[in-house]
Amino acid sequence: MEKQRGLHLKVKILKIMTNQLLTSALVMSALVAAAQPDKPVDSKITDVTVFLNKAQVSRTVKTRVEAGKTNLIVAGLSSQLDPQSVQVSGKGSVVILGTTHQQNFLSEFNLPKPIRMLKDSAETLQRQLVLEQSQKEILNKEEQMLLSNQKIGGTNQNLTVAELKAMADFYRSRLGDIVSTRMKQDEKIKKLNERIAKLNTQINSENELYRRNTSELIVSVSAEAVTNVELQIRYVVANAGWSPVYDLRAVDTKNPVQLSYKANVFQSTGEEWSNVKLKLSTANPNLSGLKPELYSWYLDFYYPSFDRALQGRVVGVQIKSAAPMSLSMDKRREVADEEIIAESISNYTSTIQTSLNTEFDIALPYTVTSSSKPVVVDIRNYNMKADYIYSVAPKLDADAFLMARATGWEEFNLLPGEANIFFEGTFVGKSFIDPNNIKDTLAVSLGRDKWIVVKREKLKDLTSKNFIGSSSKESYTWEISLRNTKTDAVKIIVEDQVPVSQNTQIEVTTVDLGGAKYNKDTGKLTWELELKPNETRKLVYKFDVKYPKDKQISRL
Repeated sequence: MEKQRGLHLKVKILKIMTNQLLTSALVMSALVAAAQPDKPVDSKITDVTVFLNKAQVSRTVKTRVEAGKTNLIVAGLSSQLDPQSVQVSGKGSVVILGTTHQQNFLSEFNLPKPIRMLKDSAETLQRQLVLEQSQKEILNKEEQMLLSNQKIGGTNQNLTVAELKAMADFYRSRLGDIVSTRMKQDEKIKKLNERIAKLNTQINSENELYRRNTSELIVSVSAEAVTNVELQIRYVVANAGWSPVYDLRAVDTKNPVQLSYKANVFQSTGEEWSNVKLKLSTANPNLSGLKPELYSWYLDFYYPSFDRALQGRVVGVQIKSAAPMSLSMDKRREVADEEIIAESISNYTSTIQTSLNTEFDIALPYTVTSSSKPVVVDIRNYNMKADYIYSVAPKLDADAFLMARATGWEEFNLLPGEANIFFEGTFVGKSFIDPNNIKDTLAVSLGRDKWIVVKREKLKDLTSKNFIGSSSKESYTWEISLRNTKTDAVKIIVEDQVPVSQNTQIEVTTVDLGGAKYNKDTGKLTWELELKPNETRKLVYKFDVKYPKDKQISRL
């Protein structure tokens, strides 16, 4: 009977243990099923929208996920990534649960290919250097061995002359070979050290353009069954942008001006934009897209008392408060939080409202490396109607300058930028285009033309100084001669000036303007003429200056 009881007890204990094991297994299975496995995935940059400051990068992820929840880890992203700008969309039978961004200070996954190649070259040279140094050390050991065994045959052994000569020849030949080979080794070691030093300098220079840390994005997805998924990830990065640059080309004085609209695209984000589709936008994400609101402007008397001043400041805070004071503190905090969130979203949304800005889609893919050197991207080419005219200010420079006056530039959405000027296939200089300060005509100087001969001189016979009572009167006559030695007729604008008085005791009187347009406020004289081939024209203007004779006038 006791044996049966013991057997039943053992069976009962065995069942309890079996149930516990089954329960533990089920719990573990549930935990495993509930766990979210991490899956590193590869991504590729497909297109980049470059703003004047910052850029939006688009990456594509293609992978396969299992049933349940999975964390897709997209590594090797720029450390300059703005987490608030991340957008994730996808294709496939999955639900995107959320995203998490984090910095990675240990991984060098995003180390650019140029730096990897430089490092590989430096490591190869370093191994070769160690080998050459080892060869040199072997030669040194051999030399020491030979020198330490100069006693030949022992002290009591007599050697023949032939044997001594043979041993001496051996020592001389071998030691000579060692010295010669060691010199060659020293030369190799020197060159290797120089090449390694140059590579290290280049590596350090390149490393300054990259952040040692990268970042990664964790995208949580859920799927009911095994499926393929394609994700599109967009984010905004700093240390990128573009600036306009122009080429203005005039073939001759009979054809329109050609405007080449280009962009200097730069980025030092640590990522490589390799064969990506570029889009240039005139938007600036740094500028807020929110309309400014005017608050009430309240006036009150100033009270120097500290308590009263403190009360005034409290009143000011109450007036500017976003939430009514009748609300509870928790409610006001909720309203304030909602306003902060709304402002952040509005700022971000304004950067993608492309209908308010100008965008340029670049048809061909470009590669923009993360470096200090910008990449020149061609945007568009335009032809602008232009008339050509010469301009000269002989008081400042006796040479005539050919000017191209172009119209219709307002249609091209130009931005302020530097312009390279070319005339007849030759670079003639640089200029700056600022559409904000240009009126209807864009005037560009195409350089000097020595075929227009200009001379300005004072006619001494018609220049005099007289005293009238207590006043002194000076009369001046200037002559400008122009000669067109070209075979074609030219239009020319001549500019000169008469002085402008800034004192009531100084009187300036224009006697003869020679047919020039006169600006009384600035004293500027302007002639617009047409010179026929080999024609000479003279322009004469006169003015008087009257002032107290006991005074002296500067700059006259």
